[in-house]
Amino acid sequence: MNLQCTVMNGVVVLDPGLDLPDGTRVELVIQQEPLAASTLGQRLLKLAGIAKGLPVDLAEQHDHYIHGTPKR
Repeated sequence: MNLQCTVMNGVVVLDPGLDLPDGTRVELVIQQEPLAASTLGQRLLKLAGIAKGLPVDLAEQHDHYIHGTPKR
């Protein structure tokens, strides 16, 4: 028998009209919603534009700022 229920405040609550006698043993199977697949690019895009105070030429001169090489 399959029953539908909901967890409310940490307690499993049966749907209305479903009465089980006290002491009835049940097996609980958790059905999680599948997570929407996202690419690395989509996850990184959430971070785009949040860094403040960076040099305006960071993209062109990243080797200079990261590794200390002379500017081109």
